[in-house]
Amino acid sequence: MARAERSVDAGPMNGFGGRHVLITGASSGIGLVSATLLARRGARVYLVARRRDQLAAAASAIAKEGGIAAYGVADVSDRDALLAAIAQAEAAFGPIEAVFANAGTGGRFTALTAYDEGTFDQVIRTNLTSVFWTLKRVLPGMLERRRGSILMTGSISSERGMANNVAYVASKHGLLGLARAAALEAAPYNVRVNCVIPGLIETPMLLQIDPNAPLQQVRELLGRAVPMGRIGTAEELAETACFLLSDAASHVTAQAIAVDGGMLGTFKTR
Repeated sequence: MARAERSVDAGPMNGFGGRHVLITGASSGIGLVSATLLARRGARVYLVARRRDQLAAAASAIAKEGGIAAYGVADVSDRDALLAAIAQAEAAFGPIEAVFANAGTGGRFTALTAYDEGTFDQVIRTNLTSVFWTLKRVLPGMLERRRGSILMTGSISSERGMANNVAYVASKHGLLGLARAAALEAAPYNVRVNCVIPGLIETPMLLQIDPNAPLQQVRELLGRAVPMGRIGTAEELAETACFLLSDAASHVTAQAIAVDGGMLGTFKTR
């Protein structure tokens, strides 16, 4: 962990001024890029994920930039491990003032009738139940302090059905419902809850959709489904995440905001 100087690009509204932000799924992809950007804007970031080596490297990289970061190893689908990581975050940086519940898993692609129950349960625990556990743990303090922001990573599958991916779709639909229900309960206390909706964002998970194909071929193939003609970047998603977690979004709650190149809002015929 290292002390940070105030980030030069942190304006009065989107800066975090030493605020403690917990990020799950923070060892790669959207979580890592968002944690890095939050730290650059003055947040003290606590990183949670399963992979110790990647977490240590991420925290070290943030510290080298002058940011403040620490980490805890936990599989969010393990309730005890998740709650222990949250307690460790509070011991490191004090009360949690914002949460980016980003950890998730894709499950598997197969017909509903062939989908095994163990995988279904694991996807639900990782993508949905873990966020419920997190909210139940951190919300009381936020409500008492009358300040806080919670952001969840949803999916286009939060808004649309998808064949042969039943557990993922069910979990992401449920996540959006959880965000909206929590937002209504928290709003009178000046605590905000929102959901960011990634479209096809370049992350390790997405690029593994065809592990045998060259990366550029995967990018081009997926980009054909996007009205803007390309997949998005984790940096583009992180900018929206930081906005929603910041005071710049002080009157934004119960929202699902897509970063998807136009996929949800259009019907692309070809």
